[in-house]
Amino acid sequence: MKGPETNQHTTSASKADADGDDSAPTRAGGSLYKGSDAGGFAGRVRHALAWRYGSQIMAQIITWGSTLMVVRLLEPSDYGLFAMSQVVLAALAFMNGWGFANSLVQEAEIDRRKIGQVFALLLLLNGTLAVVQFLIAPLAADYYGEPIIADMLRVQAVLFLTTPFIALPSALLSREIAFRSQGVANMAGAVTGAVSALTLAWFDFGVWALVYAPLLAFSARALVLTVSSRLLVWPVFDFRGAGAMVSYGGAMTVVQLLWIIQSQSDIFIAGRVFEPYALGLYSEALFLTLIVTGRFLPPLNEVAFPAYAEMHKQGRPLGPYFIRTLRAVALITAPIYIGLALTAPEAIGTIFGDKWLPMAPIVAGLSLVMPAMALQIVCAPATNATGHARISVYTSLIGAVLFPLCFLVGITNGPFGLVHAWWIAAPVLLIATLVLTLPIVQVGAVEFLRAILPAAVGCLAMACAVFALRMVLPDWPAPLRLLALAITGALTYAAVMWFGWRALVDESLNLIRRRPLSVPEPGDRIQTTAG
Repeated sequence: MKGPETNQHTTSASKADADGDDSAPTRAGGSLYKGSDAGGFAGRVRHALAWRYGSQIMAQIITWGSTLMVVRLLEPSDYGLFAMSQVVLAALAFMNGWGFANSLVQEAEIDRRKIGQVFALLLLLNGTLAVVQFLIAPLAADYYGEPIIADMLRVQAVLFLTTPFIALPSALLSREIAFRSQGVANMAGAVTGAVSALTLAWFDFGVWALVYAPLLAFSARALVLTVSSRLLVWPVFDFRGAGAMVSYGGAMTVVQLLWIIQSQSDIFIAGRVFEPYALGLYSEALFLTLIVTGRFLPPLNEVAFPAYAEMHKQGRPLGPYFIRTLRAVALITAPIYIGLALTAPEAIGTIFGDKWLPMAPIVAGLSLVMPAMALQIVCAPATNATGHARISVYTSLIGAVLFPLCFLVGITNGPFGLVHAWWIAAPVLLIATLVLTLPIVQVGAVEFLRAILPAAVGCLAMACAVFALRMVLPDWPAPLRLLALAITGALTYAAVMWFGWRALVDESLNLIRRRPLSVPEPGDRIQTTAG
């Protein structure tokens, strides 16, 4: 990613203007990278990972620095109300057209007409969604029995108007594996959102701090992305010839719908049963425990997809790299989540404050099952890259049926009933995903179990050490107890890995830091995607 990101889709479009040719392809012959533009596929992916993860980490540091201050200024009931409004947003967002924008990523050639058609479709869809949300806001407020929800949803409808100016530039930049500009945009959005949320919370705006901050953050991100991608096309409302785009985008929309059903069904079900306070505790606990799986694993998938695709085109087996990826994810995410489960009371008291302590048991319970979700999430790129995208549809369908059923049963036992539902649904979904995925990548069940064994043994030893220390630890303030427990757990896990599986630790670190992918040089054409 050296030098300025003059993406080929932009330069070709500009040339088309000069020549009066409205259909100039972005890369002749369908090859995205040739000659000096290539720089080595593995090198490009390393740069993509560096920018994607670097910007993600920095954005999260900024966001969480603000969040930890805002959460002390607001009440759990504010987060409960916000969670209710988010369900409505998510229920409509599956039709926001991201899949149609991503259709440009997997196209061999794109021109100004195709870009304009996607732009027009995004404007139509999101304009309609904004109007629909504005109109149904009173109905949602009646469902939850909270009149303020109507006002919140009317304001949040503006979020849909920013989507075309985020989705389309992101797809065009991802097509070139150009993540630097996206990283800058993420940072701009994070800073804007963090400053806005903290300022509004400080001046007693209450739940409205959570409403206005994302709106300002999305607007900042949209502005930077639009400028970076040089999106200088008019929308084309003549959709003739857009059949492939609609087909691909429609399939992705179905997957997105199923994912939303799976991921939002607990809040939708609980929103009508729980008081805002209880719902706020559960929703914030879920938000905390989903940070690693929801914020740091998707970027890995974004970069892994084109790498798997290139390996598949070259006839190389995906199994060895797939196993190394699973092992690395397990080695990193398992101790984070199990460690959080072991230290939840001290961690919540230290980070969030005493008024959030009732959230600690919920965090501990959810953390126990999140390693399973982490492993499930990183399976999709391998099957999609080998032309088995239907596997993603199947697993999404299973999740969309399984999770709501478990939540409907668990809701009778309050927030902990939802935690118990996670204990059942997440492992079952992982097993179903592995049953469908492992044969595709030619990996056996025994190989999978061997891959996660080191992390399992390390976490077991860590748990024993932390429990033993907790029995003799004095009644120190929460920060000191957290420090003692965390250091003990981390040293125990590190010792088990170092003396038991040092070679695997080195392999995982190399996979993530220095050589994320071992693939041959690109052939005539590389297909990329943004997820």
